[in-house]
Amino acid sequence: VQLQASGGGLVQAGGSLRLSCAASGNILSFGLMAWHRQAPGKQRELVAVLFTNDHTNYADAVKGRFTISRENAKNTVYLQMSSLKPEDTAVYYCNGLFRGSYYWGQGTQVTVSS
Repeated sequence: VQLQASGGGLVQAGGSLRLSCAASGNILSFGLMAWHRQAPGKQRELVAVLFTNDHTNYADAVKGRFTISRENAKNTVYLQMSSLKPEDTAVYYCNGLFRGSYYWGQGTQVTVSS
């Protein structure tokens, strides 16, 4: 099982980015898919979760600004980020729960300039 994250970059405050996480297999085989982030000097934190029943959860800091979604045909999960703030700057990681084990993709850097 492999997860490939992409889509990070440099954006000005107030801008938008869309992160992608492509799975090597059927995305619906994952019990859940999630995005986490880790800012310099801070612990990794959960940003958004998408369950197979399409239920979602978001960290309070991103509610109303970020949206997690799934495109089954492409076995890809997205994180649409809008109204970005400098405090959103972090390395973003996707992970998924597959057959009782969590798998992680590599990180993708998001930098929001003020």
